[in-house]
Formats: sequence, C-alpha cells, structure tokens
Amino acid sequence: MKPTTRSMVCALLTLIAATPVAARNQLAANTPADAIYTGGDIVTVNEFQPQAEAIAVKDGRILAVGYRDEVMKRKGAKTRVVDLGGNTLVPGFVDPHGHVFQSGIQAVSANLLPRPDGGVNDIAELQAALKSWAKQNEKLTGRYGWIVGFGYDDAQLKEQRHPTRDDLDQVSTELPVVIVHQSGHLGVMNSKALEIVGLNAGTKNPPGGVIRRKEGSQEPDGVLEENAFFGQLFGLMSKLSPDANKALFAAGVNLYKSFGYTTAQEGKGSLDSVATMEAVAKSGKLDIDVVAYPDITVGADAMKAPWLSRTYSHHFRLGGIKLTLDGSPQGKTAWLTQPYYKVPAGQKPDYHGYSAFSDEQVNGFVAQAFKNGWQVLAHVNGDAAIDQYLKAVRAAEKLYGMADRRPVAIHAQTARLDQVEAFKELGIIPSFFPMHTFYWGDWHRDSVLGPERAVNISPTGWAIERGMIFTSHHDAPVAMPDSMRVISATVNRVTRSGRVLGPEHRTTPLVALKAHTLWSAYQHFEEKLKGSLEVGKLADFAVLDGNPLTVDPMKIADIKVIETIKEGKTVYRREVAPAEVGTKASCAESDACFLVASRALGRAGVIHAHDHEE
Repeated sequence: MKPTTRSMVCALLTLIAATPVAARNQLAANTPADAIYTGGDIVTVNEFQPQAEAIAVKDGRILAVGYRDEVMKRKGAKTRVVDLGGNTLVPGFVDPHGHVFQSGIQAVSANLLPRPDGGVNDIAELQAALKSWAKQNEKLTGRYGWIVGFGYDDAQLKEQRHPTRDDLDQVSTELPVVIVHQSGHLGVMNSKALEIVGLNAGTKNPPGGVIRRKEGSQEPDGVLEENAFFGQLFGLMSKLSPDANKALFAAGVNLYKSFGYTTAQEGKGSLDSVATMEAVAKSGKLDIDVVAYPDITVGADAMKAPWLSRTYSHHFRLGGIKLTLDGSPQGKTAWLTQPYYKVPAGQKPDYHGYSAFSDEQVNGFVAQAFKNGWQVLAHVNGDAAIDQYLKAVRAAEKLYGMADRRPVAIHAQTARLDQVEAFKELGIIPSFFPMHTFYWGDWHRDSVLGPERAVNISPTGWAIERGMIFTSHHDAPVAMPDSMRVISATVNRVTRSGRVLGPEHRTTPLVALKAHTLWSAYQHFEEKLKGSLEVGKLADFAVLDGNPLTVDPMKIADIKVIETIKEGKTVYRREVAPAEVGTKASCAESDACFLVASRALGRAGVIHAHDHEE
C-alpha cells in the first residue's frame, strides 16, 4: 500500500521521539559540555518538548535540553556559559529552496529592486542606478566589459512594462548592458549586448523561450524570456575567472548566514557553479552546509561520488537534480491551464504561458532520476506544469516502483485542490512560496490570476487540512534569503497594499517555523540531524532578538538575527556599523572584494529584503 503523507508524518514523529533516548544512552551522564546557552527563550520545534530553559553542546552536537538546573549539571571547568540576554534561540534555518551561488550575483550587481528593498520604481531611476553602478565600478566593467543590474520588476515600475534595448542604450552604447528581472526568468539586453551574443532579426526562438520583438518587425526589442535568457546568462557567467566565481559563492554564503541559515541550497546548479562549490568545499572554507541540485539538462555529469551523497563532505553535497518545467507567474511565463487575467502585450486573449519541455522529455527526465535514485526538485509554478510533473512521477513509479524518494514540487503556486491531494497520494513535498503574497500579491490579484485564483496562491491551508508536510522558501535571489520575512509571509499573507490574500491559507507561527526548519530538514533527508533542538542532533542554532511565536504576528518580519551558530561554532554575529554602509562600491578593486562588500553590508545591517529565480 502506498504510504500517505499522514503516515510519513507519524513515522517522522516516532523517529523524533526515539532519537533523544538513543542519544542519551550514548552519552555518559557526567559528560561536561563545551557550552551551555541559557537566559532567553529556547524554541525547540520538538512537539515532545516544545520549549526549554537551557541547552548544552558537546563536540558540535546537542548534549542536553531542558530545565536550567538539570542542564547546568553538564557544566565543567572549561564549559562556556552563554547568556542569551533575553534573546530567543531557535534551530538553525534550513533552506528548502534558494540559490546560494546565484545570490552572490545579486550582491555585486546594480540594485534595481523597487522600494522598499531598492530605489527603482520607474525606468529613469533604473537608468540612473545602472549609470551610477558603472561609474563606481569602472575597474570591474573594464575587466569584464559589461554593465550588470539585478532586480527590476515591471509590476512595480510606473510604466508597467519591461525596459527595452532602447532604454538600456541610453545607459551605454559602447558597453554591453544586461539586467535581470526580479524573478530571474527574464532579462533585457541593450543593442551592444545583443550584437555580442548574436541575437538579431534572423534568430529563432529557442525551445522553451521567447525573444520579444519590436512591434511590426522581427528585430529583438531586448527582452528575453526563459531559455532565451538563461542560455545567454550562463554564457556570461562562464567567462568569469575561477577566483571571481569563488568570491560570488562566498558572498552568497555570507548573505545566508546573516539571516540564520546553517544549511543553504543551490537549487539550480550548472556544471561550472558545481565545480566552484566543490573547490571551495575542498579548500575547507565552507562553514555552513550547502546542498546543490544541478540542472538535469546540464548537470547529469556532475551526479557522481563523493559529492552525490546524503552526507556532507567539507559541508557540501549534491542532493539530487533540478528540473524546470515552466516560468514565472509575475513575469507571466508560468504555464497555466487557464488564460492569464490580463495577458501580456502582443499576446492572444487565450495566452496561458508555455512549457519548457514536452511530456516525453519530462517523463524521461523523471524516469532517469528515479532509476538512479536522485531526488527531484521540479520547478512548477503553473497548474499545467504541475499536471505534467504529476504524470511524470506516476509513470516513473510504474517503471521503478515505490521508494522513499521525497520528490519536491518547487513553488506549486497555482496548485489546485486536486493537485494538492495528488501530492499527498504520491508523497510529493510541496515547497510553497508564500513570500509572493507580499511582493506580488496585489499584482497576482489585479493582473496575473485575477481575484478568484489569486487567493489560493501557495495554498498552505489545503496542505495543513490534509496533515501534510510542506516547506516555505524565499528562492533567493528572487527574494532576499530573509528567514523572518519567509515566516512572516507564511503566517500573515499580507500584500504590499496591506490586504490579506487568502486568509484560509494563513498558518500559525509554529507551523511556519517548522516549515523552515524541521520540515525543510525532512525534505533534505536530514531530519535525524537537523531542524529541531534535541539531544544528539547538530548544534545548529539561530539567535533572534524576538520570539516569532509570541510577538505580534505582524512584527515577525522585523525580528533580526543576532547570531548564527553551526555545530557549536559562531559563523555570523550581527554588528551594526552605520559608517560601513555604502562600501559596496569598493568592489571595483578586485574579484575578491565581492566578499568584502557582502560582509560590510551584512555588518551594517542593511542586507535585509532584496529580491531573484522564481
């Protein structure tokens, strides 16, 4: 009989209950701790011991959790007693879907995000931001020859359209200019850039992609969708030096640590990015865990030992493969079964997005993964793409039987009720994207899906009603890897205009916290070691300046991460230093300065809610 999600949950809870007992049997009662944390709220995310007064750590693992008097019995001559000072300690956050490597790109590009995360709300401001970045980074543009910007959002621009090649030609006609949409699924190039990459009136649309054209002609207008953009972006990235790529990765890792993550994900790795991450791991410079999922179209060759494993080597491993089946709802490239509420300019009234691959190709990809025992993370925003994925999983199960594979439906934003029920039947874990309700909720209601469909975007309520495990993510750099904003959006579902989108899908703070810790660990096959504060598990902690379970839910997003602790060692500590704000411009000096800039912004406390892939 096929295991249900409810039975999976019961099995998980049984395992959680048994783990502390087994661990205690292995630890002598008089073992002294390396450190004891007390003096603040300790939220365990363990149903059998929800809160504690103290927690002891030994050799990177949790030695004891409970009442202060009991835990203090583990104090030895060399034990550090850490006073939390009224702050809150929670499990280190486990990233269920993001792009830690790609987040480094955002850290060093011109910030084109709309307010409040940036300052670009019209095309004139976008042009000014690009010109300012180019001037401040003359050595960088001189070395690589490109002006790069990240995060523009046509939904938030006053003109309510994408910039074009003509708009970017006003930034520069001598240097190529490329800008990345906040979703990461579209981009724009100026005329010089289009010339360099060889896109012209005679270039055909690639499969799963669109080159937008000037009205009345076949001449590209500069806007590139999906595979038409990804190929060009990956080509540009391949031209970076090994040191530059390592610096980008380091910048992304440091950004994640500043938001309390002790486990990060690269959810769409290329062969080059995987090679870079492996090299950094081998060098011993990774201090949090990073699990990567190479894109199956380019990364199957990367799926080899020792990195392809359920255990980490030097804090790095390959967890499976990524399969992208459609695009972005806010970019109106996601594949829907019903037309968009307001179709993009130039499209027919029945336009409903498009697929990235044929059914035959998707069936082949999923069958390949099942045959080889690779976990599948499938990007499925539109309900038509979800249908395609469900069919492929059913077909692969018929070929290779049932097993604990934990396939994941990434985003599943427009999942219908019948599809959520199919997730449960097939053991597919939905990793929802409730942050969209804040960033694009109004846009979804008024332009993308319309009021009836928009209220059910990322339908966590349906999963909760069915006793399902789900996760909630940020998809950085689509959104900043801001753990508190992830939890806040999952709880509140409040749009930019202050309206609640789909109140029946709001969760309690505890469920939102689980979806970003214990359930995320389960998604990664790591629930025995991570996600809750229990004896024997890794001492992975985040220290917060507020308790997300007790503050006003509308204040959760304002909570700051004070410290991030990985296996008992502090890997990030927040220090507010206003004088350091603005040091990002020093990135013109060298590739390695990417990392310096990221650290400076982190110390200044200003890296708090940017936004990318979707």
